[in-house]
Amino acid sequence: MQSNTETVTWRDQIERFITHHVVQHFLVLLIVVNAAILGIETNHSIMESWGHELFLLDHAILGIFIAEIVLLIAARGFSFFKDAWCVFDFIVVGIALVPASGSLSVLRALRVLRVLRLINKVESMRKVVGGLLSSLPGLGSVFGLIMIIFYVASVIATNIFHKDFPDWFGDLGMSAFTLFQVMTLESWSDGIARPIMEVFPYAWIFFILFILIATFIIFNLFIAVIVDSITADKEKDHRDHHHQLSMQDELQEIRQELASLRQLLIDKQSR
Repeated sequence: MQSNTETVTWRDQIERFITHHVVQHFLVLLIVVNAAILGIETNHSIMESWGHELFLLDHAILGIFIAEIVLLIAARGFSFFKDAWCVFDFIVVGIALVPASGSLSVLRALRVLRVLRLINKVESMRKVVGGLLSSLPGLGSVFGLIMIIFYVASVIATNIFHKDFPDWFGDLGMSAFTLFQVMTLESWSDGIARPIMEVFPYAWIFFILFILIATFIIFNLFIAVIVDSITADKEKDHRDHHHQLSMQDELQEIRQELASLRQLLIDKQSR
């Protein structure tokens, strides 16, 4: 029984050390420095002068990241892999340990994914990403809506414009791609709409209606769904925090009542 207590205490000490705010701030600093190193490595003139030093610094930082994950696994055991963010860190750091040679040389470029560990370390970023993930069901409905709009608009555009503008609206796929360019507002007026209006003077009605629906309305729907999800998460966190404070207040009142009862018993015994 004593050995189990010692094991739990040892794990708790590692957990408190790794999650201490000073250690976490230091790890955030290392992630930023490592990101800067990976960016500097793209400059060939700097690498010719400082390549060896940057290589050693990069591997030293990687060693610290590996030590962090090993300590967390030792502290949490199998539950480490039940946390999605921990699994993400494990994969991102583990990529750097795969030999980047031959067909796996592309993995060397994936080292920059270590920068994404900032999301896990910075709570505000983690909440934003959590809000984005929780909004995926709603975004799926919006995505389905925009697919319907694209399909309808592509069919209409193909039927109207395919004879005179086969390069843009020759078939359904080409029409969808052209309309995607229009939706992004990339050269849609001078590049597409105006040449078509020379043949079809009233084509501007189609393009303006498509832009209003596909670009502005749908884009605002995406934002609305994401903001609503993030707001709901914040309200849930606020309720949980309020509930925790209420429980703490109740526990404090129970402690005070127990102390009063204990004092009454002591007084009765003394009489």
